Amino acid sequence: MATEDEIPDLDLIICAACGTQHDVTYEQGLERCKICDDPRQFIPPSGQQWTSLRQSLPRHSNQWTPDPFDARIYHLTTTPKLGIGQRASLLLTPHGAVIWDLTPLLSPPLLSFLRSHGPILALVISHPHFYTTHLVWATLLDCPVYLSAEDQAWLSRPDPSGRRRFLTQDSTEIVPGVTAIKTGGHFEGSLVLHWDAHLFVADSIMTTPAAGTPRPRPDGMGAYSFMWSIPNMVPLGPEEVGRVWRAVKGVGFEVTHGLMMGMDVRDSEVKRWVLRDAKRQVRRMGAVGHWLLEEREEDL
Repeated sequence: MATEDEIPDLDLIICAACGTQHDVTYEQGLERCKICDDPRQFIPPSGQQWTSLRQSLPRHSNQWTPDPFDARIYHLTTTPKLGIGQRASLLLTPHGAVIWDLTPLLSPPLLSFLRSHGPILALVISHPHFYTTHLVWATLLDCPVYLSAEDQAWLSRPDPSGRRRFLTQDSTEIVPGVTAIKTGGHFEGSLVLHWDAHLFVADSIMTTPAAGTPRPRPDGMGAYSFMWSIPNMVPLGPEEVGRVWRAVKGVGFEVTHGLMMGMDVRDSEVKRWVLRDAKRQVRRMGAVGHWLLEEREEDL
């Protein structure tokens, strides 16, 4: 059984709003979080607040929930919410396990659970908002962490052990059958992860509340949007929406998994919905004649 004594960097400061761990201790303090200072994010009205793993472990707990439709997948969460509140996902592939995205908290019970389902071959993180405590995870699970090269400027800690692997290609197979795909958009290096019929989209493709509309769905009812800033409600422009679509057009998927619990969409038409909603966003922006509007669902 894992113990708290194993966990490194317990006293490094963590932004309570976004969950980013910085390379100073809680006692030393930090005035600003560069992730929260970015226009994609925000500083809460209460002001910048800080915590650490040492402070958070007694106050929060991890949960791991099996995917109700695929026993090879577990979704990892933290209660109460710490930072943005995103989930991570554990993929149990025939070649070993991969973890997609991270929560700031890695508790001893979750660490024991993950080790029991190892080896963990890789961590893959969609974008800087979810970098969180990735060096702690990579150290404890003794694995590399894959990030987009374009987003290195957002890193908040050095990596003396060399855990990071920077993705430079548009598409990279992490382990056989599991592929990180660079969509850009939300961040220049934003990623999705493709495995089997699953596409883990984080907020590179944003799952909307309308995705849960019962079937049959009303005509024109969407499931996805394409956002530069989710909390500040700034959409991507037509060219960036087109870039996201081009990135995923060539892969097959019937399930998407968004950044939080409840953001799972399962339907044989899911890929067509992504295209339909991409076209809707471009059309609503008045981009008459844009190439994306010529893409045909029948060709998928």
